[in-house]
Amino acid sequence: MLFGRKHRKPITIPVKDVAEWKYTTCNYCSTGCAIEIGLNDKGRIVTSRGHAGADVNRGKLCIKGLLEHELFESPGRGRMPLMRDKAHLPFQPASWDVALDKTAAKIKEIQAKYGRDSFAVVSTGQLLTEEFYTLGKLVRGQIGTNNYDGNTTLCMASAVSGYKRSFGSDGPPGCYGDFEHTHCLMAFGSNLPEQHPIIYWRLKEALEKRKFPLIVIDPRVTMLAQFADIHLPITPGTDTVLINAMLHVIFKEGLEDKDYIARHTNGIDEIRTLVLEQYDPKTAQHVCGIDEDRIRQVARLYAKAPAAMSIWTMGINQSTHGSDGVVNINNLNLVTGNIGKPGGTSLSITGQCNAMGTREWSSCSGLPGYRALEKEKDRKAVAEFWNIDESFFPAARGLAQTDIFPAIESGEIKGLWLIATNPMTSMPNQPRIRKAMENLEFLVVQDVYEDVETNQYSHVFLPAAVWAEKEGCHTNTERRVNLTRNVLPPFADSKADFWIFNEMAQRFQDRNAIHFPPTPEGAFEEMKELSKGAGRTLDISGMSYDRIEAARGIQWPYSEEQALADEAQFGPAGQFDMKQRMDFLGNPRLYTDGVFQTPDGRAKLIPVRFVNNNECPDDEYPFWLNSGRVVEHFHTRTRTGKIGNCNKFSPTPYMELNPDAAQELGIEHQSYVRLVSRRGDAVVMVQLTHRVGRDMVFIPFHFHDCVNRLTLGLLDPYSRQPAFKQNAVRIEKIDQQLAARLNVERRAF
Repeated sequence: MLFGRKHRKPITIPVKDVAEWKYTTCNYCSTGCAIEIGLNDKGRIVTSRGHAGADVNRGKLCIKGLLEHELFESPGRGRMPLMRDKAHLPFQPASWDVALDKTAAKIKEIQAKYGRDSFAVVSTGQLLTEEFYTLGKLVRGQIGTNNYDGNTTLCMASAVSGYKRSFGSDGPPGCYGDFEHTHCLMAFGSNLPEQHPIIYWRLKEALEKRKFPLIVIDPRVTMLAQFADIHLPITPGTDTVLINAMLHVIFKEGLEDKDYIARHTNGIDEIRTLVLEQYDPKTAQHVCGIDEDRIRQVARLYAKAPAAMSIWTMGINQSTHGSDGVVNINNLNLVTGNIGKPGGTSLSITGQCNAMGTREWSSCSGLPGYRALEKEKDRKAVAEFWNIDESFFPAARGLAQTDIFPAIESGEIKGLWLIATNPMTSMPNQPRIRKAMENLEFLVVQDVYEDVETNQYSHVFLPAAVWAEKEGCHTNTERRVNLTRNVLPPFADSKADFWIFNEMAQRFQDRNAIHFPPTPEGAFEEMKELSKGAGRTLDISGMSYDRIEAARGIQWPYSEEQALADEAQFGPAGQFDMKQRMDFLGNPRLYTDGVFQTPDGRAKLIPVRFVNNNECPDDEYPFWLNSGRVVEHFHTRTRTGKIGNCNKFSPTPYMELNPDAAQELGIEHQSYVRLVSRRGDAVVMVQLTHRVGRDMVFIPFHFHDCVNRLTLGLLDPYSRQPAFKQNAVRIEKIDQQLAARLNVERRAF
């Protein structure tokens, strides 16, 4: 977005003298693009490029990936550990030993005084998988708090919950290759061109080769909606009503796959009865805002297609009905026989680069490798592997991230360790979060950047290395494990997160004397052992670092048996020519045999009843508030806000407003306004556009002190994910000079 600029500078690509290329994986979104980093003859990073031999991106990168190499020397990076006794005092430099000793001592002191669960840990979706595994081992096996979660609760928890409820296990069943086989694609609340540009490129390439209907369900005319054959501008938060009405049509007209339902599912009678009796399109249209004939049209298109697939992102997940929305998408695909076959799938488009690694190996919501704390056999297996007493594990998971902050308010949690997450921008209802942070007795912030907003409340700051200053794996949206090679040493006196966790573990050996491998590759070998087992989908036992790089990423499951078969075809490990891609493919799809991770091997059809508990517009707050991403920025802008060419196209908080609504209110394009909700207010610049309806505004969520001052964040009962999308606001005029000053303050780090 150019914000009124009339003249663009011409794009020029300067020549970069590259002496060596190093292999990595992008550390932004979940697409999982393979990147090569170019170093000159002095070992200095000068450029980066997409890896042409990688199946995911095939040489392509978005603006963030193209400029990612600028992170290494970006401003605001943490140079050394910092400490202070009170949050209002200035920081003082400290050595790593002193900072880690103090942190460990304070954790033990708080737990001794208030109980083990009085200290909480909140992680991220941006660490490397070996770091997640090591952190989980430290927290579950030594620190022992049950209040441990990742900020992926803000983005992917509803997808996780929905997959578990329907299929018995987490794990997206499809892949990007399904675009090339599908005959109908339905996208729920997913704006691929801006959220995941390279996945969108894969979709566009498939559409150019073979035309099929693209249906987009989104309240806003997103970029993907502009390219769609059919756009359904749904009333926010009512996706389950639309899907139920589609199921009504499918059952009433006999379009379901009766054979697949009979062989592979349970629960058909209850769901059929519910949708036929209560979700006729004539009734549903008045709730979801889509007319009955259009509902029938898309239901028939989807059910009659030889293969149909659904994708979704935060438009489904970030809702009080997020988990139910995922379950109902799964219902739609199970009823039409579109699970486990080329072009037929329920594919959640994951948010952060390694949110899948969090889900698989961090032990946040369970134990490593999709094991559950609630299952005695899983607790016993991991306890034996780590050589600790099984009773050290709780019998159920503790608080999710969104419940941890209210527990700080109430005094149940006294200390907090935040790792690569920034709740002072990312959490809804910011006034409440700010107050909670002030109540903490001890806060540790571990981050790449010293100037991250949450650090204003910390007592200890631990500077972490970024991206290719480390080594390890990511898992992307389609379950593809890919590798980041270490390219250069950590900046200043920052350290890899893996090193920090290992050092902290040495300070808790008095609780449980657990072995922690000294290298990420050693941790990966442990993960491989834990991934083995009959009937397990998450099997990475056939992978190795060299094998992953040679393949440019391998999709799990990929077992030892598959690796041996590949070696028989391509030659043994250690003989890989890294200049040539090796087809170690893994398994692109789950449930191809129709056997699911439930006790009886059948998927569950779960009836979903809609209850409208959204905050809806009224006379006092007449506008829907929606939020989302722009292509130039990532999450809370901690990184992309430091990259000039990312920041210049979206440098400032703004909101999209319909021109007709603006005319009624007397508001001009590119003026400033004040938005007010029941929680707080925010000042934004107005961008007039027909992408939003007359009763709606849209604000990117990347900016500090902005949209999450307004959001309510009611929680999904299953996933505990907040409803960022369904909020009500009013628009007020504001003094333009004051607003401009606030804008300048909030743009800068």
